[in-house]
Amino acid sequence: MPDRSATASPLGEIIRQQRELAELSMRQFAELAGISNPYLSQIERGLRAPSETVLDSIARTLKVSADALYKEAGIPAPGSPPKPNAVLEAIAVDPHLTARQRAALREVYAAFVATSPRQARRREPSAESSDGTEPSAGSSDGAATGGSGGGNGSDSGSGSDG
Repeated sequence: MPDRSATASPLGEIIRQQRELAELSMRQFAELAGISNPYLSQIERGLRAPSETVLDSIARTLKVSADALYKEAGIPAPGSPPKPNAVLEAIAVDPHLTARQRAALREVYAAFVATSPRQARRREPSAESSDGTEPSAGSSDGAATGGSGGGNGSDSGSGSDG
């Protein structure tokens, strides 16, 4: 059964483990929590994220708080302040970037994080480079410096003789 944990979300995995520790079948647990059996199955497998109301019901059934489930899964609870992000902080303080470049980098970073298969794990932003360093080493550097200084300028042919 290692396949389950590979595809399940951390929150779904925690819920499944707690349900199994309580020695409840999926059908029994779903009935106690007031949700359908298929919906519980989807939550446990990470195919659907439970709403706050559903998670509160699941937590009550497990006799824990919803915050405890979020914490154990390593996910910030809704409404909690966001954790500091080293990448966004570095973008904010880089003296070589213009305000427009900072905004563009923040947007691109947010888009990458939102579509990342690791978005739920987000332990260390630097861990993303293990997926492939080509985009971060080549593209963002070239895009950030190409528009502001034109130092490389060999493509454009406008050239400087100096």
